[in-house]
Amino acid sequence: MDLEQEVPSQIKKVSAPVSNRSIWSGAVTIGLVNVPVKLYAMVYDKGVSFRFLHKPDGQPIKYVKVCAKEDKIIPWNEIVRGYEVSKDKYVLFEQQELVAVRPESDKRVRISKFVDYFSVDPVYFERTYALLPDKSQDAYSLLLNTLEQTNKAGAGRITLRTKEYPALLHTYKGALVLTTLRYAYDVADPHDFEALHGLVAPQKAELDLAIKIVSDLSGDFDIAEFEDTYQQRIQDLVNKKLKGETISIQPPPKTEAKNLMTALHETLKQLEQT
Repeated sequence: MDLEQEVPSQIKKVSAPVSNRSIWSGAVTIGLVNVPVKLYAMVYDKGVSFRFLHKPDGQPIKYVKVCAKEDKIIPWNEIVRGYEVSKDKYVLFEQQELVAVRPESDKRVRISKFVDYFSVDPVYFERTYALLPDKSQDAYSLLLNTLEQTNKAGAGRITLRTKEYPALLHTYKGALVLTTLRYAYDVADPHDFEALHGLVAPQKAELDLAIKIVSDLSGDFDIAEFEDTYQQRIQDLVNKKLKGETISIQPPPKTEAKNLMTALHETLKQLEQT
């Protein structure tokens, strides 16, 4: 039986889609230079997706908005946004009030400085979007070529939905892209975790073996080498269920705990044999 015909379309391995629908429009501003642009989704999560179903009849479960006090479904025209100031106490807002306080970055990415792209720690990267010209091909092309030749990225801000983000305007494969960033206070310092307190330095023999393993395993990074093996297992499971096969549950094999030096030596030996 053909796998492509059996597996539901939502979990087939397909290339990332390209949407013709922009999610934001505005302008990139550098001093008095104005470049009208539109923002498009560029990064997609194609992980396995499941629906919650009612087991007796196999029908999807609906999620409804229910008032916690009256225990009844509430229509959209009776719903407003609220900011919780203390337990069960809220300040209510109408939509027009929230629109009125949206910052300049709602419609404009004002570049405040240019930085070395590699000076930004990737831990702050959140999501990357395609930034395309909006009837501004000449200005867009000039900005694109300038950033490519200077190897710089523009730092600014953008507001998406209900949040303002720090953002990095940079180039990718001959196009301008914009990467939203996390704020400094959104990222924890790893050394605030107690598990890192009191780390001891490794023995020299252990370190030498570990460095040799890293050296033997070193190479160029190619993202295409990585595939979602969990998604493939789900596809195989779907196939078996469509064929009516009985699914046998196999517990994962137990791994033998080894002395650190023994594990290092055996790992190095395996690498030498490959």
